[in-house]
Amino acid sequence: MSVRENTEVTPKFDLKKQLFAEFTGTAALLCTVIGSGIMAERLSGGNLGVALIANTLATVFALFVLIEILAPISGAHFNPLVTLVVYFKNRSNNTISIVITAYIAILFIAFQLLGAIAGAWLANVMFELPVLQFSTHVRGGQGQWLAEAVATAGLITVILRSGTAHVKAKTSTLVASYIGAAYWFTASTSFANPAAVLGRMFSDSFAGIAPVSTLGFVVAQALGAVIGTLINQYLNDATD
Repeated sequence: MSVRENTEVTPKFDLKKQLFAEFTGTAALLCTVIGSGIMAERLSGGNLGVALIANTLATVFALFVLIEILAPISGAHFNPLVTLVVYFKNRSNNTISIVITAYIAILFIAFQLLGAIAGAWLANVMFELPVLQFSTHVRGGQGQWLAEAVATAGLITVILRSGTAHVKAKTSTLVASYIGAAYWFTASTSFANPAAVLGRMFSDSFAGIAPVSTLGFVVAQALGAVIGTLINQYLNDATD
């Protein structure tokens, strides 16, 4: 879901370690989202508000920690759209210190997607659920798709703005705080990440999403990523 844009991937970290960081970081993030959703659902007594609070807090805390410890290695993307944004911005103006070639971007995305599936399966095993399962939680409609576009546009804007000289707060703090808020102000509870959509498809739980709903979410997220990039570019032009 994130990247520390102003963190350099130095030569002492090889590609294998970067891919391992993206895999384990995405897996841990999805395991947190799904696992906390299962636990919250079991303990909340049917109170969806309480379940969402628990799910939100667990996600915010885990996201902050994961970005802090893995950003110096891979940038802590955990999100195919973040990787693509970093790649295209790196190509266009070379203002991002993380070096992402097309080859590395493809590998990052592949390992993020694999990590998302692994994280979902790990959560299922921990809670003694069938490893291979698919969600029946249908999420769709214009409101949900608009929410995903808004959530992703906001996430990309926050990430890119955190890399500017005028923003002093840590990317980890900004991203975790934004995602925590977006859980509540968006109708979709802010997936904002195609890898998260994939992983949550393999969990028939509070946090899951039915396979039939995934395409609309991913398309909306991609549109949101473009909008977030354009917002950042406009703000950069305004401060030049």
